[in-house]
Amino acid sequence: MTPAAPATEPQPAPAPIENPRDITAYNFRVAADRLGLDTEMRMLLSTPFRELRVEVPVRLDDGSLKVFLGYRIQHNGGRGPAKGGIRYHPAVTVDEVRALAEAMTWKTALVNIPFGGAKGGIVCDPLTMSQRELERLTRRYTSRIQVILGPFRDIPAPDMNTNAQVMTWIFDEYSAHHGYTPACVTGKPVELGGSLGREQATGNGVSIVVREIMRELGRPVEGATVAIQGFGNVGSNAAVALNRMGGRIIGISDVYGGIFSAKGISLDELDVHRKATGKIQGFAGTQPISNEDLLELKCDVLIPAALECVIHRRNAERVQASVIAEAANLPTTAEAGEILDRRGVVVVPDVLTNAGGVTVSYFEWTQNLQQLFWEESRVNAEMEKIMVNAFRNVLTRSRSEKISMRAAAYAIAIERVARAEKLRGI
Repeated sequence: MTPAAPATEPQPAPAPIENPRDITAYNFRVAADRLGLDTEMRMLLSTPFRELRVEVPVRLDDGSLKVFLGYRIQHNGGRGPAKGGIRYHPAVTVDEVRALAEAMTWKTALVNIPFGGAKGGIVCDPLTMSQRELERLTRRYTSRIQVILGPFRDIPAPDMNTNAQVMTWIFDEYSAHHGYTPACVTGKPVELGGSLGREQATGNGVSIVVREIMRELGRPVEGATVAIQGFGNVGSNAAVALNRMGGRIIGISDVYGGIFSAKGISLDELDVHRKATGKIQGFAGTQPISNEDLLELKCDVLIPAALECVIHRRNAERVQASVIAEAANLPTTAEAGEILDRRGVVVVPDVLTNAGGVTVSYFEWTQNLQQLFWEESRVNAEMEKIMVNAFRNVLTRSRSEKISMRAAAYAIAIERVARAEKLRGI
């Protein structure tokens, strides 16, 4: 028998050039200073509630045994059970998961849904693994962390490189330990208790936020040029929704690179090309472009929808978009944020822009608990209502206090969580 490979940090895919934990720490400090939080409350709100690291042994298809590292970190549960996705990626680190868990706490508080924040991740390269290997990995990871999960404790969801099928394996494995429990996870297939509209929710939420900020700037989405870095679930659905509003998508990229066309990219024709070739590259009428160059395209709206820390101190001066809508989590470093603010670039922060996904996850959770399911029109209408209300709150505070939208969003969210902790008597 081949010995198990040690659970070590991976080498493949490059990690972010900055530590994402520094971003959340900076944003928290700015908001805490503005709110005048005392030392004890700062310590309480910046310290994760629980961190779980697991070693996950998996028998691969070739018969060998490999041990993967997995994490589940619960940042705060003051306002409700922890909520956050699980990502599969070679560059997952404990600091990344900590940062993303904290960001989820502020995101759920900002849109005022009754959740706290959590995040999970496994250090693996899903692109090199078979479906059977991914299922074994998911089930074993779930069996390791199920003791801290539950519909009133911690509810996972899809994230980078995970999807409805992965959530189904988690739901099935959790239910094997605790009985039939559809509310233990969101992002499931509709046939197993998933919500209509969940798959498109994050991208649709991005489009709603873009529509609202453009309206405030007196510039309609119709005719606006849009560049999107990251063409997975979020980026592709945001592109479709913005295109439906009349936006002209001029640049799209994925992990392998991007494409550009000043005339605009036909998403219907791109979809045909992608299904035929398995990639967006080489699409007729476009020219190749790197992920880095896409961030620097001259456009009205830039949507980073991939990894964190892609806009940093070394490229922030070259970003030519007038509006950045952060569809990815933590895509802009603290230093880059200061540069963009100084340059007058309008940045709609991630905790607002991509909150449509967790909002509809909340709807799925409530439907599972009640075993009463909503029409898609109701899902979309309720999500839009929550997103627009959160946007208005952030914009109002930003203008009244003359601060950035990011500073306003964090102030609102941290204020709500701090209030909950005080009321609970911690």
